[in-house]
Amino acid sequence: MLNRLQIEPFKTHNSSIYQTIPLSYETFGCPLGSAPIVLINHALTGNSSVVGEHGWWKDLVGDDKCIDTLQYSIVAFNIPGNGYDGFLLDNYEDFTVFDIANLFLKGLELLKIHSLFAVIGGYLGGSVTWQMAVLRPELIQNVIPIATDWKATDWVLAQCRIQKQLLENSSQPLEDARMHAMTFYRTPQSLTAKFDRTKQVGSVTYNVENWLQSHGEKLQKRFHLKAYKLMNHLLTTTNVTDGTNNFIDSAKNIKGAIHLIGIDSDQFYLNEEINKSYLALSEFKSNISFSEINSIHGHDGFLIEFDQLSEILKDIFQLQITN
Repeated sequence: MLNRLQIEPFKTHNSSIYQTIPLSYETFGCPLGSAPIVLINHALTGNSSVVGEHGWWKDLVGDDKCIDTLQYSIVAFNIPGNGYDGFLLDNYEDFTVFDIANLFLKGLELLKIHSLFAVIGGYLGGSVTWQMAVLRPELIQNVIPIATDWKATDWVLAQCRIQKQLLENSSQPLEDARMHAMTFYRTPQSLTAKFDRTKQVGSVTYNVENWLQSHGEKLQKRFHLKAYKLMNHLLTTTNVTDGTNNFIDSAKNIKGAIHLIGIDSDQFYLNEEINKSYLALSEFKSNISFSEINSIHGHDGFLIEFDQLSEILKDIFQLQITN
């Protein structure tokens, strides 16, 4: 069930004032206050529905699954403006990842949540996870960003710029932007393994082309253009150093354990960048780890390789259960 909070008023990092920002969320598993709390931050086109028949992370979260809803209370916010709750932002460039993290922290305060066993998120949700940990270094026991980094690299900025061009200039912006995105979410090896230059009998187009068009059409049916523009913009604002680029000074005070997870074939958030962050911060923190998902599927591996992801995470989430 979708629940709603009101953040009143809210001043963005660029000093824009909003009298009210609606913040919707869902809870799953144990009632709040009865079990350790896990906050799940959704990915670019995800939402607060993480569990159940249509839950986008249902293979990882649920009864007797890696993040066990019989043992944990699960909270998931919607990024305001993602449209899942009907709310859209006109001036989306007023907002940054810093603002989203701040809104989530204010939401936790309204829910009277003062400690989190874990915050976990992939892609954009992982960027928000990083920022929350920097803003509130004592709040989270386990910080788990997946397939993301603390900053947007030039490569990420370049791809997001192309996305913006498509969203602003194409005659079918959502479809075209999504088709382009799928080419950096996956890898050449993944597409070859899936399609191998095949066509349906009698078709003049390759199956890979049909697959891209299908992804574009599906997103167009379930997502709003304003929401996609916002999400793409937020990716470009990822920088937990607040513009100083001094990562160590920003992150070394995080008290909880940091578990970085990359994907060896990721061609969007390159694994080598995540590993660099791990190596740099490990000189100042002992409770930090780096794990790698092995996959031919690239960035989307965190939505595909659930067995590997569960294996990586099991010690974190079983620790609380066995104590």
